[in-house]
Amino acid sequence: MVTQWSPARLQVSLLSRRCGKLTKRIADSALPNVERYTVWDTQLPGFGLRVSPSGIKTFTLRYRPRHRSDVKRYVTLGRHGVITVEEARIEAKRILGQVAGGKDPAREAKSARRDQSVAMAVASFLEEHARVKLKPGTAMSYRYALERHALPKLGRLKLSEVDRSDLVDLHTSLAAKPYMANYVVTLIGSLYSWAATKGLVDEGQNPARRVERFREKRRERFLNYDEFARLGAALREAETVGIAYDVDESRPTSKHAAKPENRRTVVSAEAVGAIRLLMVTGSRLREILHLRWCEVDLSLGLLLLPDSKTGRKTIVLSAPAIEILSGLGRNGEYVFPGTKEGNPRRDLKRPWAVVTKRADLIGLRLHDLRHSFASVAVGKELRLGLPVLGQLLGHSQASTTARYVHLGDEPLREASEAIAAKITGAMANRLDLTRER
Repeated sequence: MVTQWSPARLQVSLLSRRCGKLTKRIADSALPNVERYTVWDTQLPGFGLRVSPSGIKTFTLRYRPRHRSDVKRYVTLGRHGVITVEEARIEAKRILGQVAGGKDPAREAKSARRDQSVAMAVASFLEEHARVKLKPGTAMSYRYALERHALPKLGRLKLSEVDRSDLVDLHTSLAAKPYMANYVVTLIGSLYSWAATKGLVDEGQNPARRVERFREKRRERFLNYDEFARLGAALREAETVGIAYDVDESRPTSKHAAKPENRRTVVSAEAVGAIRLLMVTGSRLREILHLRWCEVDLSLGLLLLPDSKTGRKTIVLSAPAIEILSGLGRNGEYVFPGTKEGNPRRDLKRPWAVVTKRADLIGLRLHDLRHSFASVAVGKELRLGLPVLGQLLGHSQASTTARYVHLGDEPLREASEAIAAKITGAMANRLDLTRER
């Protein structure tokens, strides 16, 4: 049987052997293969060009320190295209000279990397991991938590010097902010897991393990029907006549305030529309604020989001949602444009504060509208199942949907009344106990 060799495979077979002097022509002509291979130079022992399946070409040096029985070491010299073949050859000769003098450059470089400070490791972690693999908002929260709370206390220490007591002290110092304290410890745990994969710390070395977290109170809240009504009335008032506000007449600047009859805050139609859309779709805030008109299909009644928190997502629009979107003007790429041209609206903090104060719903978060949507879905009148609700909310796991489902006082009271009625009804049944004996 004759083996059929493709041109690329034949070239790899030839180049992976020693090919004479490694030149620019040979380096440029080296084709990627399904497996990584190395083109070795015959004039300088251990000097070669490593070609990865992705097509990236890197100059490398292989040497054996001191005795022939020692394990071979590998040093990366640079990427082809960034440095030339001759520059890589000069660097390889320099390193081989150090090896001849009894040094072990690869081991020394590894030791130097392992001795880096927490601050240096955090910078690499944020750049190489958070920025590349996480959502921009998540990466930003990583940066804020680590740079604001972790680095002031741990930044100057070496990664290998941090132990569990340091983490306990840091965690305790943030006792006034239990959520942030727990979050920071979790992020440091992620930092050390990442550092282990990079060889910066030993596998399994993680000072964040077994650090007892603060107990976190559940922050979820949901609206009952009366609160929905108050919020709706406040929104109508905000977008029409405006919501009245008070002025402290004792302050020197009060003389510049508007006349009492004109002291009203009118909320824009876009802001009110965004809040209403959050209420009737159960969407996440960024899914609505970053919505583009090209992702809206009113004829099909769908929002086609290319990249939500859980990936691609389709939101089914109800008639009220379609009416809200149809009533908005198209002022650019985004459904809810920001003050800066070409950017979406950043937040709804100011209009939300005005509206919730008027509705007497102080402390209600925008995300609580999502919880309220879920609670209405599984309430007595609708009784939607978790699979359907999970699809509406865009959850990838049923356990996540279950955490969003809450029962208000009214359904609980109705259930309690029904159970008690059954019990009292049974108790009211008159039995002759003497006959039962």
